[in-house]
Amino acid sequence: MSRQADVPRDGDVVRAEAGVRPRGAGDVLVLRALGLGDAVAGVAALRGVRRAFPRRRLVLAAPAGVGAWLRDLGVVDEVLPASGLDQPLEYRGTGHVGVNLHGRGPQSHRLLAATQPDQLVAFGCTEIGHAGPEWRPDEHEVDRWCRLVRSAGGDCSPEDLRIPVSERVEPGPMGPSALHAPVAGRGADSPPAPVVVHPGAASISRRWPEAGWNAVARTLAAAGHSVVVTGSGDEVPLCERIAAAAGHRVRSVAGTLDLDGLAGTVRHARLLVCGDTGVAHLATAFSTPSVLLFGPTPPALWGPAIDPHLHTVLWRGTGPGDPHADMVDPALAAIEVEEVVRAAEQLLAATPTPEDQRQPARCR
Repeated sequence: MSRQADVPRDGDVVRAEAGVRPRGAGDVLVLRALGLGDAVAGVAALRGVRRAFPRRRLVLAAPAGVGAWLRDLGVVDEVLPASGLDQPLEYRGTGHVGVNLHGRGPQSHRLLAATQPDQLVAFGCTEIGHAGPEWRPDEHEVDRWCRLVRSAGGDCSPEDLRIPVSERVEPGPMGPSALHAPVAGRGADSPPAPVVVHPGAASISRRWPEAGWNAVARTLAAAGHSVVVTGSGDEVPLCERIAAAAGHRVRSVAGTLDLDGLAGTVRHARLLVCGDTGVAHLATAFSTPSVLLFGPTPPALWGPAIDPHLHTVLWRGTGPGDPHADMVDPALAAIEVEEVVRAAEQLLAATPTPEDQRQPARCR
């Protein structure tokens, strides 16, 4: 999930049908050139854009990988590869609507304005003379972009974050059995769904200490849970150390999963334990129970926007810290192993396993 200075109903996805646009109508070009967490947090607003302009092709300017994933889910129609705001958008369409879901401007506004849209949907920005809704710095990320899109006639709310099970979410290149993932058609002897532990984050300030992750993974494994540690290619050494220190019921799949595989792993997990990072938003979208360790950014700004009963948020801060600091944030460091384990145990106890669901009800 990004923290850039230029900040940025159960999903009823509708793909634009071929030929549905009237002659002369342009695309809707949406800018959100950010990472995984930002992309998933923006799904509700993207669905609102679809409703505001149902007869136009929805083109998303975003990193190629996450953009393609959203395209394959039907959230958008096409992807214009873009990462950050340093390069001009290679868009050659005309008669289009530009929608800025990236930030408050002026840089992101100018990037979209350079494509010469007929209409610009964006927050008000005096630097470029654009009149739009007021930017509110204390607003939750999901609410912020939904409010902007509603101002353009696109009905949407946090409920639109959901990605239904019916939409394509692959279990990944290792296959569901390798991840102990319960999927349709598996038998009663299938291994249990795993607890997924994701220790990494893009910035050092959002990385809970490794010793804490070691203890959490080891304790959950000792309680009989299958634990899978996930991470990016850069996080392979960290994840392998955690798995090795935690025991034989803990395995690292860091560096082996593409985005489809990571999404499928979170989708089929019994529980996710992670910091304030992209996979947390996948848990929200898939209604996967999660324990989330927050700091330095308050959960009031970036925490789960729906299903509070499924997500336990641990936060020891009093206000926003520095998301780009080169040391772990004090609010995050103040979270103790015991409270993480306790929160995990409570959610696991409240979540029936597939085996529990197969047992007949007992008379009381």
